[in-house]
Amino acid sequence: MEFSFSDRPWLPNPPLEIASVIPSNNLTNPSPLTEGKGEGGDDSKYVSHSLLPPPHTPPTRGGESSGIPPTRGGEFSGRGMPEAQGETGAKSFLPLDGGGEVGVKETGSAKLVLGLHVPGSFDKIIDVEACLLQQERGNEILRDVKCFSLGSGLPPYGIKSHQGFWRFLTLRHSVALDEWMVNIVTSEEKPELLLDLARRLTALFPNVKTVVNNISARKASIAVGEREVVLAGAGAIRDKIGSSVFQISANSFFQTNTRGAEKLYGKVAEYAEPKGAETVLDLYSGTGTIPIFLARSARRVIGMEIVESAVLDARRNCEENGIGNCEFILGDIRENLEMLRIQPEVMIIDPPRAGMHQDVLSRILEIGAERIVYVSCNPATLARDLALMQERYHVAEIQPVDMFPHTYHVEAVAKLTRKK
Repeated sequence: MEFSFSDRPWLPNPPLEIASVIPSNNLTNPSPLTEGKGEGGDDSKYVSHSLLPPPHTPPTRGGESSGIPPTRGGEFSGRGMPEAQGETGAKSFLPLDGGGEVGVKETGSAKLVLGLHVPGSFDKIIDVEACLLQQERGNEILRDVKCFSLGSGLPPYGIKSHQGFWRFLTLRHSVALDEWMVNIVTSEEKPELLLDLARRLTALFPNVKTVVNNISARKASIAVGEREVVLAGAGAIRDKIGSSVFQISANSFFQTNTRGAEKLYGKVAEYAEPKGAETVLDLYSGTGTIPIFLARSARRVIGMEIVESAVLDARRNCEENGIGNCEFILGDIRENLEMLRIQPEVMIIDPPRAGMHQDVLSRILEIGAERIVYVSCNPATLARDLALMQERYHVAEIQPVDMFPHTYHVEAVAKLTRKK
């Protein structure tokens, strides 16, 4: 979970305890509150037509808490899929009636806030004491870090003023081993202060196995540091997907729902159809989860990844799991694909929410692998990319996977076969 510090607190309007639900039946026309540019400047839309959330779970971006009752979580998770079915031939999902919207208002008082983004906004943070999407231990850590930062006398980073010290708090949890990583993102180094915080957290919470400090003076509101200092522990935690063990560092991508990830990667393996003689090329390979998942069924697996810490994790993960036929190439995927001199039979594509860069997509079409498996966390960009690939590839099947229960998000896996 990623939480943001701010000096501009916002509250639900009207208050969550007394707010009435405003019907919102048209899912294709989000309100101004829920539509806007993402933090990276992209045009992705954050639609939060959710039921009225319980206290401390406002409609937010980051954790995307929803307040959706468990009995309707599966229905809401399908909402994004109509965007993806246009050109693909996939079965469509019907929009739901009901739901509602909750607005926000600025409190006017300047103080330290630690919470979650209002959907569609880069500068509005709703103060929270707990998030129901994480375990209670995570909420205890959240509250303790907030208490410590309030007592430090140092101001939170102002998203508009670009002044202040405290920027982000990111919590990672290993479900298999019950280990926590605490990542504090600040605008500068203050080692004595943060070492005090690290000692406090590890003393209060024995399963906090590592605390790291990422330092970033960049104006971009991104919880990744320009450099990293390990304050306690090894700077990484370990988790499992299936029988494989993975080391995860602070800035490496790793699926938060590991039990769901096992089902997701099982579908990837099914669509890839490895017979033991194939070369598999995995783009955006992260910490090596998909390559390791496929390695025992393929002759060779090559991963490409731009984040150095993720590549280092991937190589260590291969060693720990006894995998010898995986290799990982660090660098920009556009540049690495141009230098590729092998012909993979299978390609796995697992891009960020923005989807594939046009140059990457064009090069993939030039390479012309027999089968492509596209893993997407954004059905809208999946639909866009599949439409651009339809002259060369047939979309055989798309399988949604509910990786984020009780939210409207859905992961999707698409199987593409090269046209004759």
